[in-house]
Amino acid sequence: MQTLIPFLKSYTAFHAVENCAALLRDAGFSELEESKPWQLEDGKAYFVVRGGSSIIAFRYAAGGAFRIIATHTDSPCFKLKANCVLADERYTRLNAEPYGGGLWYTFFDRPLAIAGRKIRAAEGVLREELYTSPYFVTIPSLAIHMAREANDGFAPNLQTELPLAAIGKRELAELFDGAAQDLFLAPATEPYFLGEQGELLSSPRLDNLTGVCASMCALKECETGSETLIAAAFDSEEIGSRTRQGAASDFLESVLLRIAAAENIGDAGYARRIAGSFLVSLDNAHALHPNHPEKCDLTNKPVLGGGIAVKGHAGGAYTTDALSFAVIGEIFRRADVKYQTFYNRSDMRSGSTLGAISLGKVSMPAVDLGIAQLAMHSAVETMAVSDYEELVRGCAAFFAASFTLGREVRFA
Repeated sequence: MQTLIPFLKSYTAFHAVENCAALLRDAGFSELEESKPWQLEDGKAYFVVRGGSSIIAFRYAAGGAFRIIATHTDSPCFKLKANCVLADERYTRLNAEPYGGGLWYTFFDRPLAIAGRKIRAAEGVLREELYTSPYFVTIPSLAIHMAREANDGFAPNLQTELPLAAIGKRELAELFDGAAQDLFLAPATEPYFLGEQGELLSSPRLDNLTGVCASMCALKECETGSETLIAAAFDSEEIGSRTRQGAASDFLESVLLRIAAAENIGDAGYARRIAGSFLVSLDNAHALHPNHPEKCDLTNKPVLGGGIAVKGHAGGAYTTDALSFAVIGEIFRRADVKYQTFYNRSDMRSGSTLGAISLGKVSMPAVDLGIAQLAMHSAVETMAVSDYEELVRGCAAFFAASFTLGREVRFA
């Protein structure tokens, strides 16, 4: 929790990656650049950033298979358009569009931070810098006296319900100071604990900064063994992953190829390496809702405090199959990590994760899992503190496990 709470204040994917990089640098990881040659040393730790919002970190073991945990850095929010300030003598508002599939009514009447990155030109050089506004904005609801039907169903028009930034006409000059920018309106509610024992945590961005933080912390704390251990955190999952820094890009494949190239093993050797590798797709799941138990599957009802949720789906939305379930189950059993199973109701559309998308580039056995939470894609989500603790232990157990994949799976 000590690391997670400040990490949840990473308003955007750019902030999350910068916080990951700081965590890794403090642990002795060296930064690589995609545009420069790599000189890898056995037993050393490295990370590489793409687009400022995706990061892949690894502990290199020469000749070892890949053990990968993949997460995502982005969450639903709003993104500012160009020329976004709408100002008259009464109010200043901001023209924004939705990013991802948020539970949008929950974003009303909450503090929203303007945050992201700017690309600034100085002396012939373009440099990226993080930006966070020194103030908050909000999307004000229409009073119940003026919208009597609001409690019967609220479907906001996302073009007309604009954030209020100031009273009176303001230029908000710091937003448009000559720099190119990717700026978002992100929920700024502080994380808070619930319950007599503080057993629940509510915060923005639990999906999926919990996974990013847990995997990076586990990688930071573990030792390099006989396999190359990798924590990959991708941007753009909430919008389909089809960007140059998303899971559908060549980012992961490129890093794996360059690791293999350091050993000069050729295409056949790389193929063998991939065949012996394993991917954990780490993204949160839906917990049994106490007020809506009918929304859960009949026999797979993950609950808050029940441990890590391992996710399955017949249509391939999740990557788990019998083999990968057995592998992760054995790893968790040996480490005494609690876990449970999640399936959607058969008459409900399933969400998807970056696991299946990643396998389109690098095919290997894979499993989908994550923390069971309430109010996914809300401005504030809720989870059990104990489940995050299990997730950290589960990530560490996966990185520490020694097993070989083939027609049989053998554990050391």
